Amino acid sequence: MLPYREELRILLDLLLSVVLGFAIGFERKIRSKEAGIRTHTIVCMGSALMMIVSKYAFGNNADTARVAAQIVTGIGFLGAGIIVYKRHEVRGLTTAAGVWATAGVGMACGGRLYIIAIGATLLMIAAQLLFHLHF
Repeated sequence: MLPYREELRILLDLLLSVVLGFAIGFERKIRSKEAGIRTHTIVCMGSALMMIVSKYAFGNNADTARVAAQIVTGIGFLGAGIIVYKRHEVRGLTTAAGVWATAGVGMACGGRLYIIAIGATLLMIAAQLLFHLHF
């Protein structure tokens, strides 16, 4: 069992994942995309939570790498539901990829890789803004 102080510290990891997921989702929301603030925030926080639970709730019997792999797979299925093919046009592919990458940000928060999580968030938002410009 973790000390009370350590649990509060872990709660900050979740809070960071919420902030980063919100930032990614906000960029998508202002473009009126399929998945916005709520989806990205929940995916990011949920991924961080799964990493935290796998790391701390089961002691040394846990294999956090397996949990991480299952998160990647599970979010892949979620993303598949976002992609729509209609009238010879594929829609939602970038949103699905963004949700998948947002799960990675959450996993980084849960794994206490803060610089990676923040850097990946900034890179994702910058890429969305830059590539949205029509060259």
